[in-house]
Amino acid sequence: MHLALSIDKASTTPPFEQLRMQLLAAVQDGRLPAGTRLPTVRGLATELGLAVNTVAGSYRALEKDGVIETRGRAGSFVAETGDPTATQLQLAAHAFAERAGQLGVAPDAAIKAVRAALAHS
Repeated sequence: MHLALSIDKASTTPPFEQLRMQLLAAVQDGRLPAGTRLPTVRGLATELGLAVNTVAGSYRALEKDGVIETRGRAGSFVAETGDPTATQLQLAAHAFAERAGQLGVAPDAAIKAVRAALAHS
């Protein structure tokens, strides 16, 4: 497997985040299908000219979001759990709805707040 990953050292986006976003995009658009074994942390760090901890941090963030899974010495793989973005969006929506209810916010007001936040993001 060869992905065209690259890090823009001049970018204001940290390398950790650039790598995380590129891997997530590759999973979402199917270039990295479920079950695909990812490069080792050391190997990818060497290939991209990054510190091992930078790549490891990107992998940890993707694992936390359910995008990849680590299987011990076998390595890291794209998770079999479906679209991780949809899963994370649903979790966030449920958490928001629960919190809005705790605050006593009417559904229309909560939706208006979300629309305003999305317009400014």
